Amino acid sequence: MISEALVSRKAPKQRLVLFSLCAAALLCVAAFGAHLCPYDPYAQQYDAVLQAPSWDHWLGTDRYGRDMLSRILAGAQLSIFSALALVAMIAFIGTGIGLLCGYYSGKADALCMRLADVCLAFPSLIFAMAIAAVLNGGIHNAVVALGAVSWPKYARLVRSRTLALKEQKFILAAQMAGSLPRQILIRHILPNCLGTIVVTAALDIGTMMMELAALSFLGLGAKPPAAEWGSMMSTGRSMLQTYPWVVLSPGAAIFLSVAILNLWGDALRDYIDPKERGR
Repeated sequence: MISEALVSRKAPKQRLVLFSLCAAALLCVAAFGAHLCPYDPYAQQYDAVLQAPSWDHWLGTDRYGRDMLSRILAGAQLSIFSALALVAMIAFIGTGIGLLCGYYSGKADALCMRLADVCLAFPSLIFAMAIAAVLNGGIHNAVVALGAVSWPKYARLVRSRTLALKEQKFILAAQMAGSLPRQILIRHILPNCLGTIVVTAALDIGTMMMELAALSFLGLGAKPPAAEWGSMMSTGRSMLQTYPWVVLSPGAAIFLSVAILNLWGDALRDYIDPKERGR
C-alpha cells in the first residue's frame, strides 16, 4: 500500500520532467532551427522541383524546389514563437482585466464581463477571421486578431479568484494596515492566481498554434514565401493527392508540436493540482 502511494505521488512529477524535456527540445528547435537547415529554406532550385523524399532531401521538395525539411526547421521559429507571444499577450491582458474587475466591481466590471460573454458565446476563430480580414492579414495581424478575442478566459478565471480572495482575512488585514489597492493586487491577490494562470497558459499554447496555423491556411495569417507551417499547408493543398509530402510534412510538424505542448500542459496541471498529486 505504501509503495503504491509513493509511486502514485511520483508519477505526476516524472511525467512533468519527461514532457518538460520534450517541450524544451521543441523550443530549442524553434530557437536554433534556422541554423540547422541543410539548405537555404527560401532558395528556389528549379532542377529539384517536387522531388520525393530521398537521402538528399529527407522530406522532399516543394513546387519551387525548396527543401521541405529546411523550411519546416526555419518555420518552427515563426510558428511556435508566434503562439508563445500570443499566449503571453492574452494572459497579461486577461489577468489585468480580471484583477481590476474582481477587486473594484461596479459598472466597468459588468461591461467587461458582458463583452467577455459575447466573445465566449461564439468560436474565437470566427471573430478572429473577421478581424484579421479587416486588418488585411499577416502574422502580426493574426496574433492581434486572436488576442482581441481570446483574453476573456483569463479575465473570468482571475476575476472569480479575485472575488473569493478579496474577502479573505489576510486581504482585509492588508487593507486595514493601509496598503494601497495596487499593492494588494500585486503582492497578495496575483500570487494566489498564478498557478491557475500558468496552467491555463500552458494548455493554451497548442490551441493558439493551431488557430494561428488555421488563419495562415485561410490566407489571413503569414503570407508566402514565409516558412510558416499553416501557410505551407495552404500553398501545397492542391497537391495533396499527387505530391502528399508537400502538405503532410508541415501538417506532421503542427501535430507533433501541439501534442508535445498539450502533454506538457496536462502534466503541469496534474503536478500542480493537489488532488491529482495525492492520487
